[in-house]
Amino acid sequence: MPSPAIDDYLKTIYHHTEWQNDRITPSQLAGELGLAPSSVTEMVQKLAAQGLVTHRPYGPISLSEAGERRAAAIIRRHRLIETWLVREFGYAWDEVHDEAEILEHAVSDRLLEGIDERLGRPRHDPHGDAIPDAAGHVDREPFVLLGAAPAGHIGRVLRVSDRDPDLLRAVEEAGVAVGATVTVLDASTLRIAAADDAGAFEASLPPAAAGTIWLSA
Repeated sequence: MPSPAIDDYLKTIYHHTEWQNDRITPSQLAGELGLAPSSVTEMVQKLAAQGLVTHRPYGPISLSEAGERRAAAIIRRHRLIETWLVREFGYAWDEVHDEAEILEHAVSDRLLEGIDERLGRPRHDPHGDAIPDAAGHVDREPFVLLGAAPAGHIGRVLRVSDRDPDLLRAVEEAGVAVGATVTVLDASTLRIAAADDAGAFEASLPPAAAGTIWLSA
């Protein structure tokens, strides 16, 4: 049955391994959701009983095949709605997350299909996150986190995390956009070179960008 609470758990578990391989622990899940560890433990047990996750006491948590499908479906809704709000309503990329959190539970399957068709069946949302297709499949290419990229690395900006609106605005003000090709000039200070319609430029990114921007490998 539809449940926003269950969907939030499944989305968080899905997000955790989307751009790295380590499975989420119960304490990490509690921190991400802002809940007491005891509440998370109880819900994880319920999810396991429903066949949505696999988990051993005190061990990491993984989505089951059914959990993966359900998580991909709700993430598809969220990211299509974010894309819709940016393209059709002029929202900035730092404004759409909270709106999509509300609308993802209200939009019907019929309307979602209409949105997807109207947008030309996009493969990525405004932040570069892959939009699962109707079957839950996603396309990703090899990537490297900006903080792990060596000086001289050249890559396209694949994704910018949407967790911090202030950081999104800072990245935008620096002239960095999803899809742009950048060269890492100084890995320690996150100084990059890029180009836009006005020509080539250099910029220094905030320290937090080290863990929130992904480049093509």
